[in-house]
Amino acid sequence: MKYADSGVNIDAAARALARSKQAVRATWDARVKSDLGSFGGLYQPAPGEPLLVASVDGVGTKVKIAAAMGRYDTVGQDLVNHCVDDILVQGAEPLFFLDYFATSKLDEAVLPQVIAGFARACGENGCALLGGETAEMPGVYLAGEFDLAGTIVGRVLEDDLIDGSTIAAGDRVWGLPSSGLHTNGYSLARALLLDPPDRGVADRPAVLDGESVGEVLLAVHRSYLTDLRTIWAHCGRPAVHGLAHITGGGFFDNVPRVVPDGLCVVIDPTAWTVPPIFQLIADLGRVAPQEMYRVFNMGIGMIVIAAPDADLTDLAAVGAIQLGSVATNAERKVDLAL
Repeated sequence: MKYADSGVNIDAAARALARSKQAVRATWDARVKSDLGSFGGLYQPAPGEPLLVASVDGVGTKVKIAAAMGRYDTVGQDLVNHCVDDILVQGAEPLFFLDYFATSKLDEAVLPQVIAGFARACGENGCALLGGETAEMPGVYLAGEFDLAGTIVGRVLEDDLIDGSTIAAGDRVWGLPSSGLHTNGYSLARALLLDPPDRGVADRPAVLDGESVGEVLLAVHRSYLTDLRTIWAHCGRPAVHGLAHITGGGFFDNVPRVVPDGLCVVIDPTAWTVPPIFQLIADLGRVAPQEMYRVFNMGIGMIVIAAPDADLTDLAAVGAIQLGSVATNAERKVDLAL
């Protein structure tokens, strides 16, 4: 089975966005400091001032898992943490977050739980929850359904900006473990784990070691802010040459976003143990390895590309795993020996 078979076509989205680039760039002035394709947009209010870094995202159909489990606080945390990680890729610290909650008819028991999740994650990441928008749209959403989106704004000094430009052959490639699917691939996961009539969120397959499918799928997206602060304190910010948040598009679409032309990140997929939920999905849907590594994070939520002499193995709290290295290759920017 492929992701497109569950209703999500990554390639079609990429083609549509490519046709929109000219219209987007036409709105820019000299204060825009990033190009399309960056994890966060960079904007410098005035010369010499810190760069503002902004990103917007959602949690996708993970909201369906929350509804099935009757637990709504975790998806709010997911959204904040996802957005924090997106701007963290460029070295930014979060400043504030804004949310958008849309539903068919407001459930007064659900919204406070979602907002509590926003507030908890904002507190943990040291950013302000400024507010947001709540919309009731009967006829657009089915009864009982809702969607979430959020925008984060952070800042980074120009000298601390991480843009991948210092990545060089010989750099080490490290991975920071994920807590599960995070916020991507849920349409395919749901199609295989939940849509068949004999399966549901309460199922406890032996491979999940006592946890239910719903519990594993609802695991909160990990924020890597504390981990990156630890890494910077350990080896210095200049030693971190590039970061890639493994979100929609998996390894094959996200790692190339930060790698300069002519270089390739070589990753050994046997360097870490893939969590059992991913193997369960692959087995149930006979999903090819190439597809799995393009749809899911496979247990690695953040890639850290660091100088050859930067050793992260001693940082037990971070749990960094050495995945490979950077090599010279003009044909591809990421290579997984699948």
